[in-house]
Amino acid sequence: MKKLTTMVVHLFLIVASVISLFPFVWMLMGMTNSSSEILKGKFSFGSMLMENIHKLLDMTSLGAAFWNSAIIAIIGTVGTLLLSSMAGYGFEIYHSKSKSRLFGLLMLSMMMPFAAVMIPLFRMFSGMGLLNTPTAVILPTITTAFMIFFFLQNTKSFPRELLQAGRVDGLSEWRLFTRIYMPTMKPTYAAAAIITFMNYWNSFLWPLIALQTQDKKTLPLVVSSLASSYNPDYGIIMVAIVITTLPSVLIFFLLQKQFVQGMLGSVK
Repeated sequence: MKKLTTMVVHLFLIVASVISLFPFVWMLMGMTNSSSEILKGKFSFGSMLMENIHKLLDMTSLGAAFWNSAIIAIIGTVGTLLLSSMAGYGFEIYHSKSKSRLFGLLMLSMMMPFAAVMIPLFRMFSGMGLLNTPTAVILPTITTAFMIFFFLQNTKSFPRELLQAGRVDGLSEWRLFTRIYMPTMKPTYAAAAIITFMNYWNSFLWPLIALQTQDKKTLPLVVSSLASSYNPDYGIIMVAIVITTLPSVLIFFLLQKQFVQGMLGSVK
């Protein structure tokens, strides 16, 4: 009975893996084929890869879009990790009833859909002269209720004895945070970094509104413009999607072990 259960579990995992990987395999094959071959359902590698890449570079400012996405994702991720971890650390380490009420109000913001605040955000950034800049994309999500909650929950397992020992040694509160808390919470930072980087890198709706000129567009906007053209070339689109996907995949595999530890709330 135990062997049968194990076989069923393994069979289920194999089927789930195949279903999950199929779109990526199709995408990799599609980038080497022409648009007509993709529409015919060809499921094998072709010889059109270099031609598709050259067409993509001729049709779009891919380098500029990649740079724009990288700037927004890197600066946004670093800022989000720093501010959210400071907030989560403060709410949990310096706990009080008033802070609990404030945190409750903060959590209520998660119930508000982004569509409800788009127009106020647009008017605000327009009045500040920040539209069509990376700042306009980064600031609205530089701290989120979810990410503060994530750090707060993980901080519950943080050993307070380390802070007490640091205070005995004469460390300031800022040094306690940077020299004791941050190194100890590396798995949490890794998990948060993956989530935040992917959110910034794949962000579409707000950048579509805030970035108004072609030279400021990010990769998701470039892919969208290719797909919405009158006669889309699917081979070129597949190349663009692969290029857009690679940084997120690379970040995930580099921080995979820390991501699992961080999501489980473990502290080393």
